[in-house]
Amino acid sequence: MASTPHPGSPTPLTATPSAAERRASAARTSDVPNGWILFAAVTLFMSGGLTILFGLAALLNDKVVQVGGTGGPVVWDITAWGWVLLIGGIVMSLTGIALALQMTVARWLAVGFVLLHAILMFAVASEFPVFAVLVIALDVVVLFQLTAQWGRTR
Repeated sequence: MASTPHPGSPTPLTATPSAAERRASAARTSDVPNGWILFAAVTLFMSGGLTILFGLAALLNDKVVQVGGTGGPVVWDITAWGWVLLIGGIVMSLTGIALALQMTVARWLAVGFVLLHAILMFAVASEFPVFAVLVIALDVVVLFQLTAQWGRTR
């Protein structure tokens, strides 16, 4: 039996929210990405940051990559590769920020960049195997989060 509240008494609690309460709740939750997409955005930003550092290392120390120690022959000059990684890392970091802001185009860009980045890391895997494997694994995790949670955000 429902009773009418007395003047000055608190509003009674109801079991079902009103339409206005549902709209307000939906507005609050639609502004925040779900946990997996936020994880992918942060991981993409972090992977881009590591790529920036790797590109800077390649630019600043392009004669360090050698076979057989310091007296061995230079495998290749990685200055151009350093520029590619530096620019790619900046773009990846910006895409991670856009993904966290739930920009629609950021998902498509993120999937493309993550795929390209993982493939390109195989080119340096012989010189920096541990770093390359870690970054490729990070890219696979980000790719999974972007594709597995595709329909759950706007």
